Amino acid sequence: MSFSEDGYMMTERKKQYIRTENFFMQVYKHKPGTIQIYRKLFQIVFAILCIWIGIEFHFFVRYFETNGQSVFISRPPGVDGFLPISSLMNLFYFVQTGEIHPVHPAGLFIFLSIIVMSFAFGKSFCSWLCPVGFLSEFIGDQGKKFFKRNLRLPKWLDYILRSIKYLLLAFFAFAIFSMSVIELKAFLSSDYNVVADIRMYDFFAQITMFSLGVILLLIVLSFFIRGFWCRFLCPYGALLGIFGILSPLKIKRNQDSCINCARCSKICPANIKVDKVKVVISDECTSCYQCIDVCPVQNTLEMKTVTGNRALPKKATAIIIIVIFLGFTGVGMLLGKWQNTVSKEKYKELYPIRMGLQHVQ
Repeated sequence: MSFSEDGYMMTERKKQYIRTENFFMQVYKHKPGTIQIYRKLFQIVFAILCIWIGIEFHFFVRYFETNGQSVFISRPPGVDGFLPISSLMNLFYFVQTGEIHPVHPAGLFIFLSIIVMSFAFGKSFCSWLCPVGFLSEFIGDQGKKFFKRNLRLPKWLDYILRSIKYLLLAFFAFAIFSMSVIELKAFLSSDYNVVADIRMYDFFAQITMFSLGVILLLIVLSFFIRGFWCRFLCPYGALLGIFGILSPLKIKRNQDSCINCARCSKICPANIKVDKVKVVISDECTSCYQCIDVCPVQNTLEMKTVTGNRALPKKATAIIIIVIFLGFTGVGMLLGKWQNTVSKEKYKELYPIRMGLQHVQ
């Protein structure tokens, strides 16, 4: 090919890029991809479910607050999902003994569903179902609308802050995995763990000014830095990120059809340089599909297996995520391991002394 022909091809490619850019600017802002609608719908439905669980649990606790003078409502098993440390301990206990501990058992099935979800699609739980992730994303989006952009920290500072959640994860992991089976069973059966759900409720129902100040600070920081808690402080997210790296499914970029517009990198909530890599391998990728939706060239960014070239349909991701979650919760129910075995009388006995209970040594 001559120099003039090569120059002509480059000119035509540039013109095509400009036409695509103009079209994209007009259409995309008003027409998000269908997968984003599904993702938002999943987030909203799951947030409503969590609120419903919270309301039911409030009335459950209210019965003990009033010493049995209010209507008794059964404890919702879904509240176990808000006890990740107890769930991790139950999983470790199950691996060693083959038994599911009867205190907060639903947490184990919810925890397993999230782990499998992460192994399949990275930290997909964080961007598809997690209510904290949903709230953090919403706050960050409002900040972007107000300031026209979200603040991105320098790389060196970002790495330092991101290490905090891994240090927290390492602390909890060391504390749990260094326990013997006898110690695990003693903790899981302890009165302290039995009322861990109520103590968690007390944190929000009787919140101190210091705790409220910390929460407000995190909200303000999330307004400027999208997903501040999730990116820098959440040990749960750190664990899911590790499983995400091991996932056989990754977002791949077709270097031949890519026009290097960098829109994928600009929109990525995890600040991943998608336009600079062939395969996205990152502990921060949440499979939110925003980079794929924003790409103006069809089939340039796709979810594929690491070793294959066949793309996974975007709708399939949504279906698989909900099937995994419902599948594990369904198994828990079918096995009769979903409901907490702690009696109403036991809760009534422990409620007045819950704040004085200590960890099992």
